[in-house]
Amino acid sequence: TYSWMRSSDALSTFETEDGFVFDLGNTIQNSASHRLNATMNMDMFYKYIGLTKGPKKPAAKPKPAAPKPGEKIVSTRQPQQSEGNVFLDGLIGVVTSVKNIQINYTQNEGTVLPGYTQSLGFFGTSKPTTGFVFGLQDDVRYEAARRGWLTIYPEFNQNFTQVVTKQLNATAKVDLFPDFTIDLTADRNYMENYTEQYDVESGIYNSRSPYTTGNFSISTVLIKTAFSKSDEFNSAAFQDFRDNRLDVANRLAAQYYVGDIPRITDSSDPNFGFPVGFGRNSQAVLIPSFLAAYSGKESGGVSLSAFRDIPLPNWTVKYSGLMRYKFFKDRFKRFSLQHSYKAAYTINSFRSNFEYEQNPNQLDQGGNFYNKTLVQNVNLVEQFNPLIRVDFEMQNSFKFLAEMKKDRALSMSFDNNLLTEIQGLEYVVGLGFRFKDVTFTSALADNPQGVIKSDINIRTDFSFRDNKTIVRYLDYDNNQLSGGQNIWSAKLTADYAFSKNLTAIFFYDHTFSKAVISTAFPLTNIRAGFTLRYNFGN
Repeated sequence: TYSWMRSSDALSTFETEDGFVFDLGNTIQNSASHRLNATMNMDMFYKYIGLTKGPKKPAAKPKPAAPKPGEKIVSTRQPQQSEGNVFLDGLIGVVTSVKNIQINYTQNEGTVLPGYTQSLGFFGTSKPTTGFVFGLQDDVRYEAARRGWLTIYPEFNQNFTQVVTKQLNATAKVDLFPDFTIDLTADRNYMENYTEQYDVESGIYNSRSPYTTGNFSISTVLIKTAFSKSDEFNSAAFQDFRDNRLDVANRLAAQYYVGDIPRITDSSDPNFGFPVGFGRNSQAVLIPSFLAAYSGKESGGVSLSAFRDIPLPNWTVKYSGLMRYKFFKDRFKRFSLQHSYKAAYTINSFRSNFEYEQNPNQLDQGGNFYNKTLVQNVNLVEQFNPLIRVDFEMQNSFKFLAEMKKDRALSMSFDNNLLTEIQGLEYVVGLGFRFKDVTFTSALADNPQGVIKSDINIRTDFSFRDNKTIVRYLDYDNNQLSGGQNIWSAKLTADYAFSKNLTAIFFYDHTFSKAVISTAFPLTNIRAGFTLRYNFGN
């Protein structure tokens, strides 16, 4: 898209005290959206390249015995097949287990250029460029200034703006064997907003106060440290975070310096032994150290950038194949197992650093080089929802559900070098039963006999959740349990249909919570009642 917006009559020009009149210009802007939606049917691809299980070959027929004298010869030719290459077929089955892949990518961009002095022209115009009119994001500022198409008012203060948003989502379905499916998902989101003020002198465009803000998120995998010990006393991953800083600092210094790396030799300095400009609390050092520690990677191989390019897939696993066996068929109506994992790395906000633009090779007050991009905090969120879930219904209508959930959220703040870790662990047990053909005699019946015959459905859910919030200080050993609570919950529901239009529901909810610190009181909530639901339709 392209738009040309005329300035108001009152603000189209500005006259100075010296009598100079400046044209403040109009505003032009464009936008472009690129979308890619791709769906790949992998079965067709496997057939196309010939990656299929081989047909079973006929087995060698046994040689018939010689007929006895006078015995009639009867043909016994029957097709026989061998089992083929079991190992090769199994290997092909694993390789071809990915059935469908879907990739969606969207990139939205836009530019706003105020102070544009040219008119729209008859039936539109190709100014400032044909590409800009058709949504291209090529930089036209300097060419427009050279041609005298931008205002030359020295105090012009409207912002030139460019926005870009990139979203990537990918899914895949994996069928390793019947009734066993794995759904994979991966995503990456990046948004950047660039603004600046400008002035034009003698056809030369001068950028003033360039400023960039944005946010970023990407799916990742933290499962290597998900089950490591981490409490208010110690944490192996947090200690790795501390230890990784020197290795990451050395890698950054090796990229920056040519030749020998200068180091801090003052033993009283907290950064003793670290390279000059890359101290232990430098943002450039902390982000890779943090990601390496909690993703379970070596500090020598982790990317030094705060942004990641390739999202790692998360997954959901479902298995219902036990119903294929006679033991389960005879006893259960359904039986399924489920596991799910999701994790994300997020930068809620980043912005450009004015100090870096002015002094890219200078040291700040902490003795570190200025970072080009400032990040206030980074977050890692991980969820097993559920870690394991068992759900079945027996032939006698008894229902059972049991699941375990586990989650954690890590927020690293660079303002005070504090790591806040929130841990959650939850157990859920659900029981249900259907009492069939329960009979009542009531005037609510929709038959002349006054007999109500319906099922009573009862369901009970019990849950326990343990939440903890731990604050860890990066510079000294002082982990604190700052919050959290234990929550017990019991829920009961029962419903009975008096007729096809009238249903009664009884519910009872009981919740008890107790804080893990002594500054909060225990809390109990009880909620119970009846619900009558009448449907006026047929």
